[in-house]
Amino acid sequence: MTRAHRDAHRHIGRLPAYGFYGGPPINPDTTALATVRELVATLDEEGTERALVLPNYGVPDPEVAFGLNHLALEAAQHDDRVRCGLWVSPLESDAERNDEALRLAAEDGVVALKTSFLLGGAPDDPACVTQLDRLFATAAEHDLVVHVHTSPGAASDVDRIGTLVDRYGDTAKIHLVHLGGGMSGHLKLIGGLFFDWVEAGKQVFTDTSWAIGFAPAWLAQEIERRGVGHDRVLFATDAPWGDFEGEHARLRAATGDGALADAFFHHNFDALYGA
Repeated sequence: MTRAHRDAHRHIGRLPAYGFYGGPPINPDTTALATVRELVATLDEEGTERALVLPNYGVPDPEVAFGLNHLALEAAQHDDRVRCGLWVSPLESDAERNDEALRLAAEDGVVALKTSFLLGGAPDDPACVTQLDRLFATAAEHDLVVHVHTSPGAASDVDRIGTLVDRYGDTAKIHLVHLGGGMSGHLKLIGGLFFDWVEAGKQVFTDTSWAIGFAPAWLAQEIERRGVGHDRVLFATDAPWGDFEGEHARLRAATGDGALADAFFHHNFDALYGA
């Protein structure tokens, strides 16, 4: 039997087929949920008590992710277990789409803004400063959390994503998904950056979705050793890109059944996104 839990990062909506990396059009998000009804049924099946739901994204067409904002919002306003994150973009070419998304920031159920550099731009690109300033200012104004994708190398590398924590982490809450993203990200984040930011007073959080097997256990050990960070880590599936069973089992194995597990699976979600 799985431990009761909150899910701090999952997606709704199915993506159109796309020819990634020059290949034929494919639909890799095989477990994607297309409707609120499907989402609710999945939460029931998993025993998920609360969930932060974000628009699905990944194909290089901004209309796709932006177009799913209303579905994520519908889910949050349909079921009180669900909180909503809105898709926003760092690209100046998406300024008008951001206008529409940010008009929803004060809607009931909205607790986060989600952005990524996988579809273009970079944290340290001067051309992205105007939109990034807008996104983080809106988050601070409405007490929203900014979700930022991390993965090894390029614009999503934690070294470059970390400039957002340095720049905005005093005034806005920042959730770095995927524990820094891959081997290099884990080593950088758990090896020092994460704890340095926490001790410096930055409002930084992370989740263990996509984490390589060793990383959650090491993270738990470092939290115990350093005495900080226990209130900054959350359980998340990143479904459909992650799987509930694997993510849940890995984090439970790393944390056991004590206070740290309670924090990761329950209390930190409630404190950040609402009970």
